[in-house]
Amino acid sequence: MTTQSAELDLTFAALADPTRRAILAQLMRGEASVNELVAPFRLSQPAISKHLKVLARAGLVERRRDAQFRPCRLNGERLERAWLWLGNYHRFWEEALERLDRYTKELHAKEKEATHARKKSKRR
Repeated sequence: MTTQSAELDLTFAALADPTRRAILAQLMRGEASVNELVAPFRLSQPAISKHLKVLARAGLVERRRDAQFRPCRLNGERLERAWLWLGNYHRFWEEALERLDRYTKELHAKEKEATHARKKSKRR
């Protein structure tokens, strides 16, 4: 397994949990302490700390020391890598939807022709 693949595995595993995604959403607004991150959840401080450890291991969150405090902040680099990886699939789906759109337009045109031909034959 490549390093990049292992990083993606950690990133997507961390993002799989809705609480961790909510923590990341909070951190998009700026740095926050663990206590600030606990406030919107019905979870204990140790539970949020466990989620933060998963996010930190995935490289999505960084913690720094500021005297007695250890504020957390979002590290967007790993999210960007995941976004770039997903971008390949975004192009795939866009192309697939474009092909589907062309196909449905062709079917609609054929259906119109068939309907027109039936009406024409009934008039005779």
